[in-house]
Parts: sequence; C-alpha cells; structure tokens
Amino acid sequence: MNIGEAAKGSGVSAKMIRYYEETGLIPPAARTEAGYRVYSDQDVHMLRFIRRARDLGFSVEGIRELLGLWRDRDRQSADVKRLALAHVAELRLKIRELEDMATTLETLAACCHGNDRPDCPILSELEAPSALPAKKGAVRKLNGM
Repeated sequence: MNIGEAAKGSGVSAKMIRYYEETGLIPPAARTEAGYRVYSDQDVHMLRFIRRARDLGFSVEGIRELLGLWRDRDRQSADVKRLALAHVAELRLKIRELEDMATTLETLAACCHGNDRPDCPILSELEAPSALPAKKGAVRKLNGM
C-alpha cells in the first residue's frame, strides 16, 4: 500500500510516517521503481503501535525503547513495566505542574478587578523577575496570594 493508505490504516499522518522514517524510529519503507514508498500490513501494524504509544504520551525516545522491547521476543515483561511506570511518574509530575499553573492563574484572576482600569495583577506577575531558576513549565510561587 502507498503512504496515504498506510496513514489511513494506521491513524498516523503521512507527514509523521516520513518523520518517523527520517529519524530512524521505523525502518525505511520499500520503494517502487518510481521511488514511491510501499508499506506492508506489518508496517501498518507497527505504525498503529506507535500511534497508541503517542496517544499515551510517550516521547519518540520512549517509543523507540518500546519498539525495541516489542520486537525482542526474549524480552522480560519487567523491562516493559519499568518503562511504563517511569512514564506514569513523568505524567503525574506534569499533572502536578499543570495543576500548580492553573491554581496560580486562578489566584491571579481572582485578584484582578477586571474593570476598565489599566492596572492588572496578572500582567504585573508576568513581568516580575522570577524567584525560581529558569525551567520549562516553572511557575513562580506567589507570596501572600
């Protein structure tokens, strides 16, 4: 089947299939004499596996590791479980960080009068220097709010 059919059958866009191939997540597709990619049912099965892992929030590197375990018939399920539980811990941390962000924004919004005056505690907080080291997703703790 061609890339469009593989995309439809797997739920992974053609663009992502090409990306996965370029990054080595999946092996290069077979090619026709005209240079078109050709995919087998097994390729679509692997793409569905990748799609499901992405739906569960695994990174490309996590998926690479899962694929290696999936292909290894001598694997130990303990290795798969370890990987899954490590991912659960990462997800729980992200959930806590998102909840902290939401709480901070709710607090700031509650402090904002929301009227026609220009002063706004939300904007004041955003412009203030952070007391925390720069970190992706870091939220500065509010003193007294």
